[in-house]
Amino acid sequence: MRTPPALRFGTVAILHAVARGNRFGFDVMGATGLTSGTVYPALDRLERLRYLTSEWEDAKVAHKERRPPRRYFALTRAGADALADALKRYKSLRPVPLAALAAHAKTTMG
Repeated sequence: MRTPPALRFGTVAILHAVARGNRFGFDVMGATGLTSGTVYPALDRLERLRYLTSEWEDAKVAHKERRPPRRYFALTRAGADALADALKRYKSLRPVPLAALAAHAKTTMG
């Protein structure tokens, strides 16, 4: 099995934001200061790497709030491991309790 490439700072910041509870793209943008052109492709890439999982909210909820449906992301165990490894390199990002988040992601998103 191929080892995934080392994650760049922006990608790590996105994983970090999700780990801290920013579950949809617009919140991740606010937490990181990154643009939509950076955040949304990175979220898709992180999901392909199986570092994140996602699910769409019920369209009825979004319609009631007069906005588009949100795609909610959660950290996987592999994502928690990748983030823990990356946090050793990027010391400007504060540690987060990854074990609890990975366990929560497993129970809430399969």
